[in-house]
Amino acid sequence: MSVNRIFWTLVLASAATMAVTMGSRQTLGLFVSPLNTSTGLGIVTISFALAVGQFAWGAAQPLFGLLADRIGSYKVIVIGALLLALGLASTPYMHSGLGLVVSLGLITAMGAGGGSFSILIGATAQRVPPEKRALASGVINAGGSFGQFIFAPLAQLLIGTVGWVGALWTLAASALITIPLGLPFRESKTARAAHTAGIGIREQLRVSFKDPSYLLLHAGFFTCGFHIAFLITHLPGEVNLCGLPASVSAASIAIIGLANIVGSIGAGWLSQTKRMKMVLFWMYASRAVAVALYLAAPKTAPTFYVFAFVLGITWLATVPPTAGLVGKLFGTRHLATLFGLTLLTHQIGGFFGAWLGGIAIATTGNYNWMWYADIALAAMAAVLNLPIKEADPRAVAAAA
Repeated sequence: MSVNRIFWTLVLASAATMAVTMGSRQTLGLFVSPLNTSTGLGIVTISFALAVGQFAWGAAQPLFGLLADRIGSYKVIVIGALLLALGLASTPYMHSGLGLVVSLGLITAMGAGGGSFSILIGATAQRVPPEKRALASGVINAGGSFGQFIFAPLAQLLIGTVGWVGALWTLAASALITIPLGLPFRESKTARAAHTAGIGIREQLRVSFKDPSYLLLHAGFFTCGFHIAFLITHLPGEVNLCGLPASVSAASIAIIGLANIVGSIGAGWLSQTKRMKMVLFWMYASRAVAVALYLAAPKTAPTFYVFAFVLGITWLATVPPTAGLVGKLFGTRHLATLFGLTLLTHQIGGFFGAWLGGIAIATTGNYNWMWYADIALAAMAAVLNLPIKEADPRAVAAAA
């Protein structure tokens, strides 16, 4: 099989897997209202369960990365698919806050983590040429955004036709599709041993956490997680506060996903020739401006659609340059684990974004302070990327 064919087989399989896992996970905000109506548990309790899910999804990334080094990426993808299906299917049977934390917050989130960024980007990066890794990350990331674009209106349609329980069961069944999609990542013990040769994980972690650039990546990614989790969890609530129908929420989430397809591939393409830290700087800075403009705009359906498109351009397009910087700094040997740890930090921010959003609406009746915090954190994330030490890729190419 040619190198080009191998590249696209791996990248498209990863992108399709991301479409299912991210599509399922990123539409859970649409279930907040029906869950609240059915269980009477309250927005704060449900938001807390989803906030735990933000953290658990992040925590699963480095853990599954370590596991993939031992048993192979494909087996991890299978484990993730089974957990994701189990978590979604069992949620309708949970009638307490603890039950929702277990099903949505732990099982579903960890299952989605088994077929997500760190595993898929890490496994692909080990198998493709260095000059194509940034593009591969962009296309894989775009797959997750495409899943959000497809699953948001689908989930809303299912909620309206077969009910929220039937919608969750349908999402659970779709999670099992990732098992055959992961087949290109099967490998022999000999091939896996070749990928795992080199510096040990303990030494790599010691070196990494002494590097200020790696720590700055973590700090910037924390604010990214806060921003995304707040919006994906509470955008439906914001739309409702503005007196607009739920269809506007679903359409906005879908637009975010569609726009991020362009943004992710664009970020991967730019990262081949531009400093990745500057790509990140402009992404985070644009978020601060976009939120400020949204607050000043009239709250109509077109406003939400334009806001969603602008945010969608950078939504998860931060992933390719962030993963690329980790690979530049430390190589691909432990990329799944090291990038997984940045995703854990991302999701710690996500925990606070989802949880504090629920507290804000319950105590003040609106999300104003969350929007102000989002602007400040996005601006801070932009600035934090500037001191990262990264060689100009054009200079590296010229030297080569």
